[in-house]
Amino acid sequence: MSENNPKPLRDGELPDQDRPFFTAVLTPHRSLGPNGFLVLMCFFGGVSFIAGILFLRIGAWPVFGFFGLDIALLWFAFRMNYHSARTFEEVVVSRHEIAIRKVGPGKKYQEYRFNPFWVRLTVDRIEDEGVVKVTLLSRGEQVDLGNFLNPDDRTSFAGAMANALSVAKSGGV
Repeated sequence: MSENNPKPLRDGELPDQDRPFFTAVLTPHRSLGPNGFLVLMCFFGGVSFIAGILFLRIGAWPVFGFFGLDIALLWFAFRMNYHSARTFEEVVVSRHEIAIRKVGPGKKYQEYRFNPFWVRLTVDRIEDEGVVKVTLLSRGEQVDLGNFLNPDDRTSFAGAMANALSVAKSGGV
């Protein structure tokens, strides 16, 4: 290929100035993993079964069915919680662009793209709790970031995002 007709860039090949220098994937924290869920359900099911047998022996047989209903409702509530935990936000900052992708539990997503020179980062703090809200503002558009994070993680992310934004505004140096 000649100088006037350069070889096109492949997807993975970006000039150094356009490569992202900050990438963050924000996911909600779930304290109970799959093994913990199994232990909890076995324990709760065993206690409910033993209590149900006791009620069955004294003649209150409908109570046994309600214990089964309790277990089914608890299982359904945890399944819904784990389904909503599939949410994540991806933030990528390069010298020329800030790209934000918010993916919901049903594979729905929203994508935002901003010029870093026009973006303002606002961080709302409450003295007792810490950072409660991180928002990017650009030309009338507002995007909240990390609403599902706890205050400590939100504080850490706000500091990293502020640093990345200042690096982008200074030219990515």
